[in-house]
Amino acid sequence: MHKVPLTARGAEKLREELNHLKTVMRPSITAAIAEARAHGDLKENAEYHAAREQQSFTEGRIKEIEAKLSNCQIIDVTQVNAHGKVVFGATVDLADAETGEEVTYQIVGEDEADIKEGRISVTSPIARALIGKREGDVAVVQAPGGVREFDICGVRYL
Repeated sequence: MHKVPLTARGAEKLREELNHLKTVMRPSITAAIAEARAHGDLKENAEYHAAREQQSFTEGRIKEIEAKLSNCQIIDVTQVNAHGKVVFGATVDLADAETGEEVTYQIVGEDEADIKEGRISVTSPIARALIGKREGDVAVVQAPGGVREFDICGVRYL
């Protein structure tokens, strides 16, 4: 099985979520199940069934996060010496060659991607077109809406 890349910030967020699930959610779900059981007949007890469903979801998420953390390669982009190249974790300032619209993206792992916050997955078409390029280069992106060109205005390792 191959290692999944993850930024240091992404790994920390997963650890925080895991800690919350184990220390806050698990005990509250256990208490909800105990309270629902005290109400009597479990066959027609909606509270009990809802708590069990939440417990199942929470336990599944805990296992998923633990698996991701055990099978990830944490990359601290501030320690990477990429000599100005776009690499995993880099923050890239782009200008659309056609419209001149400027955007900034950080290239992150699939689990960390959030386009609203400017984080794109390393497997996205834009990221794949950017990897290996330098400031001043033009990246040609085969997007679902057609071919787009971006001028790379800056590459930072934050």
